[in-house]
Amino acid sequence: MSKDTWVGLDVHAKTIAMAVLVGGAKVPETREIPNRRDKIDRAFRDLRKDGAKVYACYEAGPCGYGLYHQLRELGVECEVIAPSLIPTKPGERVKTDRRDAIKLARLYRAGELTPIVVPGHEQEADRDLVRAREDARRDRVAARHRLGKFLLRHGLRFPGTNWTKAHWAWIRQQSFEHASARVTFEHYIAELERLDLAVTKLDKEIEKLAREERYAGRVDRLSCLRGVRTLTAMIILTELGDLRRFEHPRQMMAYVGLVSSEHSTGENKNRGSITKAGNAHVRRVLVETAWAYRHARTALSPRILALLESQPAGVATIATKASQRLGRRYARLVAKGKASPVACTALARELCGFIWALDHAGEVPNEAKHAA
Repeated sequence: MSKDTWVGLDVHAKTIAMAVLVGGAKVPETREIPNRRDKIDRAFRDLRKDGAKVYACYEAGPCGYGLYHQLRELGVECEVIAPSLIPTKPGERVKTDRRDAIKLARLYRAGELTPIVVPGHEQEADRDLVRAREDARRDRVAARHRLGKFLLRHGLRFPGTNWTKAHWAWIRQQSFEHASARVTFEHYIAELERLDLAVTKLDKEIEKLAREERYAGRVDRLSCLRGVRTLTAMIILTELGDLRRFEHPRQMMAYVGLVSSEHSTGENKNRGSITKAGNAHVRRVLVETAWAYRHARTALSPRILALLESQPAGVATIATKASQRLGRRYARLVAKGKASPVACTALARELCGFIWALDHAGEVPNEAKHAA
Protein backbone atom coordinates (compact mmCIF):
# COMPACT_ATOMS: atom_id res chain seq x y z
CA MET A 1 0.00 0.00 0.00
CA SER A 2 1.24 3.49 -0.83
CA LYS A 3 2.73 5.45 2.04
CA ASP A 4 2.03 8.76 0.34
CA THR A 5 0.52 11.19 2.82
CA TRP A 6 -1.77 14.07 1.92
CA VAL A 7 -2.14 16.97 4.34
CA GLY A 8 -4.71 19.75 4.21
CA LEU A 9 -3.89 22.81 6.28
CA ASP A 10 -6.25 25.56 7.40
CA VAL A 11 -3.81 28.29 8.40
CA HIS A 12 -4.47 31.13 10.83
CA ALA A 13 -2.21 33.58 12.62
CA LYS A 14 -2.10 31.56 15.85
CA THR A 15 -3.17 28.02 14.90
CA ILE A 16 -3.10 25.54 12.03
CA ALA A 17 -5.77 22.86 11.61
CA MET A 18 -4.32 19.71 10.00
CA ALA A 19 -6.09 16.86 8.23
CA VAL A 20 -3.86 13.89 7.31
CA LEU A 21 -4.79 11.19 4.80
CA VAL A 22 -2.34 8.28 4.60
CA GLY A 23 -2.46 6.27 1.38
CA GLY A 24 -6.03 5.44 0.42
CA ALA A 25 -7.52 6.10 3.86
CA LYS A 26 -11.06 7.46 3.79
CA VAL A 27 -11.14 8.96 7.29
CA PRO A 28 -8.46 11.59 7.92
CA GLU A 29 -6.62 12.15 11.16
CA THR A 30 -7.21 15.70 12.39
CA ARG A 31 -5.43 17.86 14.92
CA GLU A 32 -4.58 21.47 15.66
CA ILE A 33 -1.10 22.80 16.23
CA PRO A 34 0.22 26.28 17.09
CA ASN A 35 1.41 28.29 14.12
CA ARG A 36 5.03 28.23 15.29
CA ARG A 37 8.06 27.15 13.33
CA ASP A 38 9.22 24.54 15.85
CA LYS A 39 5.77 22.95 16.18
CA ILE A 40 5.36 22.79 12.40
CA ASP A 41 8.81 21.20 12.00
CA ARG A 42 8.00 18.55 14.61
CA ALA A 43 4.59 17.72 13.12
CA PHE A 44 5.93 17.17 9.61
CA ARG A 45 9.06 15.32 10.72
CA ASP A 46 6.75 12.86 12.45
CA LEU A 47 4.83 12.40 9.19
CA ARG A 48 8.05 11.74 7.25
CA LYS A 49 9.80 9.52 9.80
CA ASP A 50 8.88 6.29 7.96
CA GLY A 51 10.12 7.64 4.63
CA ALA A 52 6.64 8.59 3.48
CA LYS A 53 6.23 11.13 0.69
CA VAL A 54 4.26 14.03 2.14
CA TYR A 55 2.13 16.38 0.05
CA ALA A 56 0.67 19.43 1.80
CA CYS A 57 -1.51 22.32 0.70
CA TYR A 58 -3.19 25.39 2.14
CA GLU A 59 -5.22 28.29 0.82
CA ALA A 60 -3.57 31.54 -0.23
CA GLY A 61 -4.38 34.18 2.35
CA PRO A 62 -3.09 36.88 4.70
CA CYS A 63 -0.53 34.57 6.33
CA GLY A 64 1.56 34.71 3.16
CA TYR A 65 4.05 32.15 1.91
CA GLY A 66 6.27 31.63 4.95
CA LEU A 67 4.72 28.22 5.64
CA TYR A 68 5.21 27.21 2.00
CA HIS A 69 8.93 28.00 2.10
CA GLN A 70 9.34 26.29 5.49
CA LEU A 71 7.71 23.06 4.30
CA ARG A 72 9.73 23.06 1.09
CA GLU A 73 12.91 23.31 3.18
CA LEU A 74 11.74 20.23 5.13
CA GLY A 75 11.36 18.25 1.90
CA VAL A 76 7.55 18.41 1.88
CA GLU A 77 5.83 18.90 -1.48
CA CYS A 78 3.73 21.93 -0.61
CA GLU A 79 1.40 23.93 -2.82
CA VAL A 80 -0.64 27.06 -2.16
CA ILE A 81 -4.18 26.81 -3.46
CA ALA A 82 -6.26 29.48 -5.19
CA PRO A 83 -9.25 29.97 -2.83
CA SER A 84 -11.65 31.08 -5.56
CA LEU A 85 -11.12 27.81 -7.48
CA ILE A 86 -11.85 25.40 -4.61
CA PRO A 87 -14.97 23.34 -5.43
CA THR A 88 -17.86 23.95 -3.05
CA LYS A 89 -21.12 22.08 -2.43
CA PRO A 90 -24.22 24.30 -2.55
CA GLY A 91 -25.76 22.45 0.39
CA GLU A 92 -22.84 22.98 2.79
CA ARG A 93 -23.85 25.34 5.57
CA VAL A 94 -21.33 24.41 8.29
CA LYS A 95 -17.81 25.77 8.05
CA THR A 96 -15.08 25.11 10.63
CA ASP A 97 -11.28 25.00 10.52
CA ARG A 98 -11.34 21.21 10.88
CA ARG A 99 -13.83 20.76 8.03
CA ASP A 100 -11.85 23.10 5.80
CA ALA A 101 -8.64 21.13 6.42
CA ILE A 102 -10.40 17.80 5.67
CA LYS A 103 -11.88 19.23 2.49
CA LEU A 104 -8.47 20.43 1.31
CA ALA A 105 -6.81 17.08 2.02
CA ARG A 106 -9.46 15.08 0.13
CA LEU A 107 -9.62 17.41 -2.87
CA TYR A 108 -5.83 17.67 -3.03
CA ARG A 109 -5.46 13.90 -3.12
CA ALA A 110 -8.10 13.76 -5.85
CA GLY A 111 -6.26 16.37 -7.93
CA GLU A 112 -9.21 18.78 -7.86
CA LEU A 113 -7.33 21.86 -6.57
CA THR A 114 -5.62 24.60 -8.57
CA PRO A 115 -2.28 25.83 -7.15
CA ILE A 116 -0.99 29.35 -7.58
CA VAL A 117 2.51 30.36 -8.66
CA VAL A 118 4.30 31.34 -5.46
CA PRO A 119 6.63 34.34 -5.92
CA GLY A 120 10.23 34.13 -4.79
CA HIS A 121 11.46 36.15 -1.85
CA GLU A 122 12.92 38.85 -4.11
CA GLN A 123 9.81 39.21 -6.26
CA GLU A 124 7.57 39.30 -3.19
CA ALA A 125 9.66 42.12 -1.67
CA ASP A 126 9.51 44.08 -4.95
CA ARG A 127 5.76 43.53 -5.18
CA ASP A 128 5.27 44.78 -1.62
CA LEU A 129 7.15 47.99 -2.49
CA VAL A 130 4.91 48.65 -5.49
CA ARG A 131 1.78 47.84 -3.47
CA ALA A 132 2.94 50.23 -0.74
CA ARG A 133 2.94 52.97 -3.36
CA GLU A 134 -0.59 51.97 -4.38
CA ASP A 135 -1.71 52.14 -0.74
CA ALA A 136 -0.17 55.59 -0.34
CA ARG A 137 -1.88 56.75 -3.54
CA ARG A 138 -5.29 55.59 -2.30
CA ASP A 139 -4.71 57.24 1.07
CA ARG A 140 -3.78 60.48 -0.69
CA VAL A 141 -6.96 60.39 -2.77
CA ALA A 142 -9.01 59.95 0.42
CA ALA A 143 -7.10 62.79 2.13
CA ARG A 144 -7.74 65.08 -0.84
CA HIS A 145 -11.43 64.27 -0.69
CA ARG A 146 -11.58 65.04 3.03
CA LEU A 147 -9.88 68.41 2.57
CA GLY A 148 -11.95 69.30 -0.49
CA LYS A 149 -15.25 68.45 1.23
CA PHE A 150 -14.17 70.37 4.35
CA LEU A 151 -13.59 73.49 2.25
CA LEU A 152 -16.85 72.96 0.38
CA ARG A 153 -18.79 72.77 3.65
CA HIS A 154 -17.41 76.21 4.44
CA GLY A 155 -18.52 77.57 1.07
CA LEU A 156 -15.01 77.60 -0.43
CA ARG A 157 -14.57 76.33 -3.99
CA PHE A 158 -11.58 76.81 -6.26
CA PRO A 159 -12.61 77.96 -9.78
CA GLY A 160 -9.75 76.22 -11.61
CA THR A 161 -8.18 72.76 -11.74
CA ASN A 162 -7.69 71.09 -8.36
CA TRP A 163 -4.31 70.05 -6.91
CA THR A 164 -2.25 72.30 -9.16
CA LYS A 165 0.26 74.84 -7.81
CA ALA A 166 -2.39 77.53 -8.15
CA HIS A 167 -4.85 75.41 -6.20
CA TRP A 168 -2.36 74.82 -3.39
CA ALA A 169 -1.60 78.56 -3.24
CA TRP A 170 -5.33 79.24 -2.95
CA ILE A 171 -5.72 76.63 -0.19
CA ARG A 172 -2.97 78.17 1.91
CA GLN A 173 -4.62 81.58 1.67
CA GLN A 174 -7.77 80.37 3.41
CA SER A 175 -8.49 81.33 7.01
CA PHE A 176 -11.22 80.37 9.48
CA GLU A 177 -12.85 82.27 12.29
CA HIS A 178 -13.18 79.42 14.80
CA ALA A 179 -10.17 77.78 16.42
CA SER A 180 -11.57 74.25 15.94
CA ALA A 181 -11.95 74.81 12.21
CA ARG A 182 -8.38 76.12 11.99
CA VAL A 183 -7.01 73.04 13.79
CA THR A 184 -9.01 70.73 11.49
CA PHE A 185 -7.82 72.61 8.40
CA GLU A 186 -4.18 72.42 9.47
CA HIS A 187 -4.52 68.71 10.25
CA TYR A 188 -5.92 67.93 6.79
CA ILE A 189 -3.15 69.90 5.08
CA ALA A 190 -0.40 68.28 7.17
CA GLU A 191 -1.75 64.79 6.42
CA LEU A 192 -1.96 65.53 2.71
CA GLU A 193 1.58 66.91 2.62
CA ARG A 194 2.83 63.80 4.43
CA LEU A 195 1.18 61.54 1.87
CA ASP A 196 2.50 63.61 -1.04
CA LEU A 197 5.99 63.14 0.36
CA ALA A 198 5.43 59.39 0.85
CA VAL A 199 4.23 58.92 -2.74
CA THR A 200 7.19 60.90 -4.08
CA LYS A 201 9.65 58.87 -2.02
CA LEU A 202 8.14 55.55 -3.11
CA ASP A 203 8.13 56.67 -6.75
CA LYS A 204 11.89 57.30 -6.52
CA GLU A 205 12.47 53.85 -4.99
CA ILE A 206 10.41 52.18 -7.74
CA GLU A 207 12.32 54.10 -10.43
CA LYS A 208 15.57 52.90 -8.86
CA LEU A 209 14.30 49.31 -8.75
CA ALA A 210 13.17 49.50 -12.38
CA ARG A 211 16.74 50.30 -13.45
CA GLU A 212 18.12 47.11 -11.93
CA GLU A 213 19.24 44.41 -14.34
CA ARG A 214 16.34 42.05 -13.74
CA TYR A 215 13.76 44.70 -14.70
CA ALA A 216 15.42 47.36 -16.89
CA GLY A 217 15.04 45.65 -20.28
CA ARG A 218 11.51 44.43 -19.62
CA VAL A 219 10.35 47.83 -18.32
CA ASP A 220 11.78 49.56 -21.40
CA ARG A 221 9.97 47.15 -23.72
CA LEU A 222 6.62 47.58 -22.01
CA SER A 223 7.11 51.36 -21.91
CA CYS A 224 7.07 51.32 -25.72
CA LEU A 225 3.27 50.99 -25.49
CA ARG A 226 1.13 54.11 -25.33
CA GLY A 227 -0.07 54.80 -21.80
CA VAL A 228 2.59 52.64 -20.15
CA ARG A 229 5.28 54.24 -18.01
CA THR A 230 7.64 52.87 -15.40
CA LEU A 231 5.05 52.52 -12.61
CA THR A 232 2.53 50.68 -14.79
CA ALA A 233 5.22 48.35 -16.12
CA MET A 234 6.48 47.61 -12.61
CA ILE A 235 2.99 46.81 -11.35
CA ILE A 236 2.54 44.32 -14.19
CA LEU A 237 5.96 42.71 -13.77
CA THR A 238 6.02 42.46 -9.98
CA GLU A 239 2.46 41.13 -9.80
CA LEU A 240 2.73 38.61 -12.64
CA GLY A 241 6.43 37.73 -12.49
CA ASP A 242 7.70 35.86 -15.54
CA LEU A 243 5.06 36.25 -18.25
CA ARG A 244 6.53 33.24 -20.05
CA ARG A 245 4.60 31.00 -17.67
CA PHE A 246 1.52 31.89 -19.75
CA GLU A 247 1.73 29.66 -22.81
CA HIS A 248 -0.80 31.83 -24.65
CA PRO A 249 -1.92 35.45 -24.12
CA ARG A 250 -5.48 34.23 -23.52
CA GLN A 251 -4.24 32.60 -20.31
CA MET A 252 -2.92 35.96 -19.15
CA MET A 253 -6.21 37.65 -20.05
CA ALA A 254 -8.09 35.09 -17.97
CA TYR A 255 -5.59 35.38 -15.10
CA VAL A 256 -6.34 39.09 -14.67
CA GLY A 257 -10.10 38.62 -15.06
CA LEU A 258 -10.58 40.41 -18.38
CA VAL A 259 -12.32 37.58 -20.26
CA SER A 260 -16.09 37.39 -20.58
CA SER A 261 -18.07 35.26 -18.18
CA GLU A 262 -20.18 32.57 -19.82
CA HIS A 263 -23.20 30.47 -18.93
CA SER A 264 -23.96 28.32 -21.96
CA THR A 265 -25.93 25.12 -22.23
CA GLY A 266 -27.05 23.16 -25.27
CA GLU A 267 -27.48 25.51 -28.21
CA ASN A 268 -27.76 28.59 -26.00
CA LYS A 269 -24.61 30.67 -25.80
CA ASN A 270 -24.75 33.30 -23.08
CA ARG A 271 -21.76 35.54 -22.42
CA GLY A 272 -21.79 38.23 -19.78
CA SER A 273 -19.52 40.84 -18.25
CA ILE A 274 -15.84 40.20 -17.51
CA THR A 275 -15.12 37.72 -14.74
CA LYS A 276 -13.05 40.14 -12.59
CA ALA A 277 -11.30 37.04 -11.24
CA GLY A 278 -7.58 37.03 -10.60
CA ASN A 279 -5.17 39.90 -10.07
CA ALA A 280 -7.12 43.12 -9.51
CA HIS A 281 -3.99 45.33 -9.40
CA VAL A 282 -2.98 44.42 -12.95
CA ARG A 283 -6.57 44.57 -14.22
CA ARG A 284 -6.93 48.13 -12.91
CA VAL A 285 -3.76 49.47 -14.52
CA LEU A 286 -4.57 47.75 -17.83
CA VAL A 287 -8.00 49.39 -17.97
CA GLU A 288 -6.48 52.75 -17.05
CA THR A 289 -3.85 52.31 -19.76
CA ALA A 290 -6.51 51.44 -22.34
CA TRP A 291 -7.96 54.94 -22.02
CA ALA A 292 -4.83 56.25 -23.77
CA TYR A 293 -6.11 54.64 -26.99
CA ARG A 294 -9.45 56.45 -27.13
CA HIS A 295 -7.94 59.25 -29.23
CA ALA A 296 -7.91 58.88 -32.99
CA ARG A 297 -4.15 59.40 -33.39
CA THR A 298 -2.12 56.24 -34.04
CA ALA A 299 1.36 57.76 -34.41
CA LEU A 300 3.87 56.98 -31.65
CA SER A 301 4.98 59.80 -29.37
CA PRO A 302 8.56 61.19 -29.35
CA ARG A 303 9.11 59.46 -26.00
CA ILE A 304 8.27 56.05 -27.44
CA LEU A 305 10.25 56.66 -30.63
CA ALA A 306 13.30 57.47 -28.51
CA LEU A 307 12.86 54.24 -26.56
CA LEU A 308 12.49 52.19 -29.74
CA GLU A 309 15.94 53.28 -30.98
CA SER A 310 17.54 50.87 -28.49
CA GLN A 311 15.03 48.05 -28.99
CA PRO A 312 14.98 45.15 -31.47
CA ALA A 313 12.95 45.60 -34.66
CA GLY A 314 10.31 43.19 -33.35
CA VAL A 315 9.51 45.48 -30.42
CA ALA A 316 8.90 48.43 -32.76
CA THR A 317 6.57 46.28 -34.87
CA ILE A 318 4.51 45.20 -31.86
CA ALA A 319 4.31 48.73 -30.40
CA THR A 320 3.22 50.19 -33.75
CA LYS A 321 0.64 47.47 -34.32
CA ALA A 322 -0.77 48.00 -30.80
CA SER A 323 -1.15 51.73 -31.32
CA GLN A 324 -2.90 51.31 -34.67
CA ARG A 325 -5.10 48.34 -33.81
CA LEU A 326 -6.31 49.51 -30.40
CA GLY A 327 -7.01 53.05 -31.62
CA ARG A 328 -9.13 51.76 -34.50
CA ARG A 329 -10.88 49.19 -32.32
CA TYR A 330 -11.96 51.82 -29.80
CA ALA A 331 -13.44 53.94 -32.60
CA ARG A 332 -15.33 50.93 -34.02
CA LEU A 333 -16.74 49.90 -30.64
CA VAL A 334 -17.94 53.40 -29.82
CA ALA A 335 -19.45 53.74 -33.30
CA LYS A 336 -21.46 50.56 -32.60
CA GLY A 337 -22.93 52.21 -29.51
CA LYS A 338 -20.69 50.71 -26.83
CA ALA A 339 -20.11 52.89 -23.77
CA SER A 340 -16.56 54.20 -23.38
CA PRO A 341 -15.83 52.16 -20.22
CA VAL A 342 -16.98 48.97 -21.97
CA ALA A 343 -14.85 49.76 -25.02
CA CYS A 344 -11.79 50.48 -22.86
CA THR A 345 -12.25 47.19 -21.02
CA ALA A 346 -12.25 45.38 -24.36
CA LEU A 347 -9.06 47.24 -25.28
CA ALA A 348 -7.48 46.25 -21.96
CA ARG A 349 -8.09 42.60 -22.82
CA GLU A 350 -6.30 42.98 -26.16
CA LEU A 351 -3.56 45.01 -24.50
CA CYS A 352 -2.72 41.88 -22.50
CA GLY A 353 -1.79 40.17 -25.75
CA PHE A 354 0.59 42.95 -26.77
CA ILE A 355 2.22 43.01 -23.33
CA TRP A 356 2.68 39.24 -23.50
CA ALA A 357 4.23 39.55 -26.95
CA LEU A 358 6.59 42.35 -25.87
CA ASP A 359 7.83 40.35 -22.90
CA HIS A 360 8.53 37.45 -25.26
CA ALA A 361 10.28 39.72 -27.75
CA GLY A 362 13.39 40.29 -25.63
CA GLU A 363 15.92 38.13 -23.92
CA VAL A 364 14.97 35.42 -21.42
CA PRO A 365 14.13 37.17 -18.11
CA ASN A 366 16.56 36.76 -15.26
CA GLU A 367 13.95 34.97 -13.16
CA ALA A 368 13.66 32.28 -15.85
CA LYS A 369 17.45 31.97 -16.09
CA HIS A 370 17.76 31.44 -12.34
CA ALA A 371 14.88 28.93 -12.35
CA ALA A 372 16.60 26.99 -15.12
